[in-house]
Amino acid sequence: MITSTTGPQPADFADVRATNLAVVLRFVREHAPCSRADIAASTGLNKATVSSLVADLIDRRLVRETGLTENRVGRPATMLVLDGSPYAAIGVEINVDHVSAVATDLAGERLLTWRRSFSAGDSVNQGVASVGAIIRRVVNRMAKEERQVLGLAVAVPGLVDVQGTVRLAPNLGWRDADIGGDLAKALRDPGFPIQVDNDANLAALAEQRWGAHAGASDLVYLTGEIGVGAGIILDGRLRRGGLGYSGEIGHVQLDPEGPECHCGRRGCLEAMAGIGAVLRKIPSPAEIQIEIEESVRLARTGDPGTLAALDSVGRSLGRGVSILANLLNPEVVILGGYYVPLAPWLLPAVHEELSDRVIAAEAGGCQVVASTLDHDAAALGGAARVLDSIDSGRLPGGLSRIP
Repeated sequence: MITSTTGPQPADFADVRATNLAVVLRFVREHAPCSRADIAASTGLNKATVSSLVADLIDRRLVRETGLTENRVGRPATMLVLDGSPYAAIGVEINVDHVSAVATDLAGERLLTWRRSFSAGDSVNQGVASVGAIIRRVVNRMAKEERQVLGLAVAVPGLVDVQGTVRLAPNLGWRDADIGGDLAKALRDPGFPIQVDNDANLAALAEQRWGAHAGASDLVYLTGEIGVGAGIILDGRLRRGGLGYSGEIGHVQLDPEGPECHCGRRGCLEAMAGIGAVLRKIPSPAEIQIEIEESVRLARTGDPGTLAALDSVGRSLGRGVSILANLLNPEVVILGGYYVPLAPWLLPAVHEELSDRVIAAEAGGCQVVASTLDHDAAALGGAARVLDSIDSGRLPGGLSRIP
């Protein structure tokens, strides 16, 4: 039997085999190089079943043999590692001024990293057409390398419901947009699944799989882009909330008398600790990186005004992080985006606020660190979400190409 949200359901042989294939594939990913005997001993599957499953995974070119090892008791064992050479997972992040695209293989090795300028245009259709053209080039590049695209996940800065509909992306000017469906049409039904999610959610998945705190069961990722959002992983799982709108930490009010936020309220975390608070005003998207680099330069020279501004932002950010620490008790809160280059001057104030405001001793064990992933974390998280689907048993079929 298997269970679902509607209760127990009969499980046929295909369901059980798909589940077992996923179990073996995950074990190889996490423990390679390993032997068939290692898999059987750790998963509880009998040796004959493991041999059959491994043969299937080898036929699919998801796993390959890599020779013998004699560093064990008994007969030498044939070792297994991930293959995945014919496959690619694609993640794309749509931001205010750019689109990032990342393609990885099954093991997470990057095959491609692109960053292209982007304007949402006057309509969702114009934005989708621009993003679709970039994705088409990525997919065709993978096809030229004879790689099957396993799936595509798209990160959007805004409210994305559990069905993947973008309910509100204010910085893009999008509302109630079926981006996944529109992209499928733009790509002429490419033959692989397209998923859409919030950018912070996908960045959190990238951190959990590949970041400096990979494997953390309780992790929060804070975006540091134009907006401030949180991707929340608890007990090893991404938490989206009832409708998919969790993580809007940027609009928690810190000071009713504080600066006006673009949402119309005053004193939101985003208004007090977002990039607009660092730069005092948001320049054009193309100039943000230049302004951040200038802030870093001034901070390094000890400029009093810059240091005071960063300390103030760090304290507001620390207040927001302390709410997360008291409420969720994460192992780690990871600062991403533009927070990363500013972290040396933000983190001391963040840590002081945590020490003062978190009720548990030593902030409940919560660390606050800068991301070691680059600005493409959300796009990389898109690829991670595709690979999560493979880990869950959605194994690949035939080669996908876009004409």
